[in-house]
Amino acid sequence: MNPKMSDLRKKAMALPLLPGVYIMHGKDGGIIYIGKAKALKNRVSQYFGSQNNHPEKVRRMVENVYDFEYIITDSEFEALILECSLIKQHTPKYNILLKDDKGYSYIRIGPGDWGKLSYVLQKADDGATYIGPYKSSYYVKSAVEEANRIFMLPTCGRRFPQDFRKARPCLNYHIKRCMAPCTGRVKPEDYRESLEQALDFLKGGSSNSIRQLTAQMEEAAENLEFERAARIRDKIAAVKKMGDRQKVVANKVLDEDVIASFSNDGKTCFQVFRFEGGRLFDRESFIFDSGDSASDTEEFLLGYYTLRDVPKNVALDSGFDAVEDVQRWLCEKRGSKVNVTVPQRGEQAQLVAMCRSNAAEALAQQNGATVREYSVLEELKDTLGLPSLPAYIECYDISNLAGTENVAGMVVYQNGRPLKSAYKKFKIKGFEGQDDYASMAETLTRRFEEYYKAEGSDTGFGKLPDLILLDGGKGQVAAVRAVLEKMNISVPLFGLVKDDRHRTRAVTGDGGEIAVSSKRALFAFLSKMQDEVHRFAVGYHHTRRKNATFRSSLTSIDGVGEVRAKALLKYFRTIDNISKADLAELEAAPKMTKNSALAVYRFFHPEVGGQ
Repeated sequence: MNPKMSDLRKKAMALPLLPGVYIMHGKDGGIIYIGKAKALKNRVSQYFGSQNNHPEKVRRMVENVYDFEYIITDSEFEALILECSLIKQHTPKYNILLKDDKGYSYIRIGPGDWGKLSYVLQKADDGATYIGPYKSSYYVKSAVEEANRIFMLPTCGRRFPQDFRKARPCLNYHIKRCMAPCTGRVKPEDYRESLEQALDFLKGGSSNSIRQLTAQMEEAAENLEFERAARIRDKIAAVKKMGDRQKVVANKVLDEDVIASFSNDGKTCFQVFRFEGGRLFDRESFIFDSGDSASDTEEFLLGYYTLRDVPKNVALDSGFDAVEDVQRWLCEKRGSKVNVTVPQRGEQAQLVAMCRSNAAEALAQQNGATVREYSVLEELKDTLGLPSLPAYIECYDISNLAGTENVAGMVVYQNGRPLKSAYKKFKIKGFEGQDDYASMAETLTRRFEEYYKAEGSDTGFGKLPDLILLDGGKGQVAAVRAVLEKMNISVPLFGLVKDDRHRTRAVTGDGGEIAVSSKRALFAFLSKMQDEVHRFAVGYHHTRRKNATFRSSLTSIDGVGEVRAKALLKYFRTIDNISKADLAELEAAPKMTKNSALAVYRFFHPEVGGQ
């Protein structure tokens, strides 16, 4: 807890209800965050109230604030301009900071008659020819890959003519993606022609390239060079096919930037698609700690366009309060009108959805998950009406046999996948007999007692789940709900209800049952989780029953009680090993005496008798 919290709140409550910029300082006096507000008092005082509703990023920032100052402005727009200037000047730790460190890219044409086409980030003094620089590395990489594929140029590590006929041509030759100069059967002039055609394609674009290739094809046909004309015809078809594929992505798209974000597990990814002339010419991805979703979008736009040119149009996946001020700032930076929209239908909405899907993919890859797993979690979030994506789920089940060896199992799913290192087992200790409701209540009580002991560690029991699922219906949910309320734990809670065939048929909560269609991915996900927690709990129950059986057979021996029985099983691992041990080995075991070792030995070797 920040020791200055009380003083900071008093200071914040004394602020005026005017627009301005606030500057947070850390313990050493350095600036750690800069923000703007329409009403300084309302905005700044929120930071120093209850921390329960703040995202993790904001809580960490508030913990490190030791003082703040503010600057009053005439309008919220002036506050925005000042905020941008101060952030650029001071680069505070907790603001979204973007760096213009992409550098430039070049198209490289290797030296000699067999030079290869590639893209590089730096020029070198190696006798090669370089075209560029280009700002978009994505565009250069994509264009060079397309050119090599269309014009069947080699991309392998072989050198020509040194490696002629030294090995068989690779797969690219067989799938018609390389003319295979390694065979030694390609004429230098044919190779040079394909390379020049590829360069024309890169310099002039697909339309200009098609015109030039068509002229070359007609010329070859007139000169009765039918094989050459056929090769050029195939290249024209490949260029057209590439263009058609591009049109599927952006057939009528304006010159614009499409920006969308995806958040999960304390992280947010912003994806930017940049279109120019109806073609995707650049894409960028940025991942950072999540804050408030609306302020994240605003901060990102300001940081991004501080470093980059502003297009005519900007399409977003969601709006925010200060969108008009940001649009005005973009217009002033561009020097002409800029349209900022949140498309709801049509091709623009599809592009935004595609952009958001790519943001989810980038974040999923960083977290070791997949978009499919995230999609199921989003479906679960929407079905249950959860406030955020349930990235960390705990699921519980009870297992016993007629009230004996009562146990519970807890399985954990993180980002849609089982996290087996976090699985936990519970032996029910509070009562004897069969009572699933009381067993579930005891299990969750002990779980959150451990949470309060380990609070702050954010691992194991110290991590608060985003969702709790119980294998059971209303009774289990009611029993655990009372526990959560008593222990002041605010986590969404639901039960998994099975049908007559032991399959998940619905999710139940305080508002009644929510049916889950067997045709949806969510059904498979919940069924798999319910099966997993059942397997885990039943497995623990079987282990305890087996051990109890073993212990009961040992404790029937004179001189062997519960403690010695446990020690023997732990030392020898199995009853079979104990039965095969000689007297000396039994005497050497923990907790054993000569008399007790002799009693155990005679129990398993009755033929020894009184010897």
